[in-house]
Amino acid sequence: MSTALVTGASAGIGLAFARELAARGHDLVLVARDEARLQALAHELGDLHGVHCEVLVADLADRAAMQRVADRAGDRDAPVDLLVNNAGFGLRSSFLRGDIADEEQAVEVMIRAVMVVSQAAARAMVERGHGAIVVVSSVASYVSMGTYSAVKAWARVFTEGLATELAGTGVTATALCPGFTHTEFHDRAQLRMGALPEALWLDADQLVRDCLADVARGRVVSVPGRQYQAIVGALAVVPRGVVRRVTGLLAEQRRTRRARSTGDD
Repeated sequence: MSTALVTGASAGIGLAFARELAARGHDLVLVARDEARLQALAHELGDLHGVHCEVLVADLADRAAMQRVADRAGDRDAPVDLLVNNAGFGLRSSFLRGDIADEEQAVEVMIRAVMVVSQAAARAMVERGHGAIVVVSSVASYVSMGTYSAVKAWARVFTEGLATELAGTGVTATALCPGFTHTEFHDRAQLRMGALPEALWLDADQLVRDCLADVARGRVVSVPGRQYQAIVGALAVVPRGVVRRVTGLLAEQRRTRRARSTGDD
């Protein structure tokens, strides 16, 4: 029986990872800020699947708390075999209109924490000769919709570089690049997505199963859903100037609709 550490495990894609991994018999280290939700999840998964669930309450924007997660990921005496770097959040405002503190928090949680925790886990995994790291990026990493796209592009390229460095060690790294997924993510970011066609939505549970299948195959980039595989393939050949213009217009339209619906300036 192996152990998986999942950040952002209390909701969304992280919760789907936790439930799927527990169903497969993995012990878990559950990481998030909400202790009550983590404890409830730990009891639920333990009762359902007979797995051991360790709760680690941490705000990854806090460097001391983040370091505790890194120390756990790299613990040689209680090894972590699979690391899922999932913690993250959406940014409600554009870069110029938003609070710079929110931008800095995004960098701390979705860049710095991923980098530090991944290094700790990877070093321990390489010593043992096996293990896997998943970094949740996004299809947004292929477009240019502000800071979120930039952060997720960093996550994808970082993971590709890590996978290259890990080649031949028995340890793999996979960047998961989902599109729009039915979770709490958009509600928490106060993003109104009612106009999006249902065909563009992914199911979180299926997304996780697809990702884990790609991890087992040793794939470096996992793009769940044929619709998003087609989109990513098209974006690879469309001139970047066109990508910037189109995604910029879409982002502005979404912000305008949100401002009208909420009364924001």
